[in-house]
Amino acid sequence: MDTRLLEKTASDLVAAGKGILAADESNGTMSSRLEAVGVSATSETRRSYRTNLFSTKGYEDSISGVILFDETIRQEMDDGRSVPEALSAIGVHPGIKVDTGAKDLANNSGEKITEGLDGLRDRCKEYFSMGARFAKWRAVIKIDDGMPSKACISTNAHALARYASICQEQGLVPIIEPEVLMAGNHSAQTCYDVTAEILDATFEECRIQGVHLPGALLKPNMIIAGSFNSNQITREEVANMTVDCLTRHVPHELPGIVFLSGGQSDEDATAHLNLMNSMDTLHPWQLSYSYGRALLANALKTWAEGNPEKSQSVFLHRANMNSLARTGDWKIDLESV
Repeated sequence: MDTRLLEKTASDLVAAGKGILAADESNGTMSSRLEAVGVSATSETRRSYRTNLFSTKGYEDSISGVILFDETIRQEMDDGRSVPEALSAIGVHPGIKVDTGAKDLANNSGEKITEGLDGLRDRCKEYFSMGARFAKWRAVIKIDDGMPSKACISTNAHALARYASICQEQGLVPIIEPEVLMAGNHSAQTCYDVTAEILDATFEECRIQGVHLPGALLKPNMIIAGSFNSNQITREEVANMTVDCLTRHVPHELPGIVFLSGGQSDEDATAHLNLMNSMDTLHPWQLSYSYGRALLANALKTWAEGNPEKSQSVFLHRANMNSLARTGDWKIDLESV
């Protein structure tokens, strides 16, 4: 394990004013999103949309890394360079989604276990040779009656730690993503309690398996009431409860936390991050972002309308807004500029 390389990459990914673009939708998910905006889904349209984003001038000032899907890391820009080569050339670290998806958890109806450990060492070795310097693995935790079960927590925590240790062995910084889903009727306090439980279990497994935490990142959900719950808490309460939960349950030697947007609106995702970074508190880790839809939803719609340059501008605006939120300098008035 090259701890110096891992620590440098992790530090780069949470550098001041920067965050991560999650462009790692599976072919199925990306195809569905293209079709939803009236675009025929093919390997070429997926490439065209994504490489247009990666050609945006100046986005490297706000984006430190891009998480890619297997198809995308093997594709080329319009000028013939590989996607990882083009990203690296402007100082953006290429990343890669390495799990193979959330599958039904045996004997636990309605719950999921993320798979992909088989062959992971060889895949990581190949991805590193292709230019990737970090990876992502997402566990899905659902809140419902009797959920999450102990089995769901323990199996996903073990898999996250096993993934992280294999990635580090091959030189990739692991982004550890235990996502407590927003979908549900649960309260914000229940979200807090379940998030705390999965974080405790995951970092205990990381300790057992020797994960080098200064060379890893966490990608958690924020503490938010379920999307079907009419009793939503304020933005300030989201920020306070999230920071409190993380402070109590995330090891302080971790260099950074890169939040997922998880179905939040573009503005909510930015506002929540801004409030956390506006606190009169010195957090033990960098608080950043690893957003997908919260950075790209409107850019995709604009690209589908046949305006690639405007799509780049829309993406750049959202990246810049979240860059400001990294330092607590975002203001709602800037959204209309």
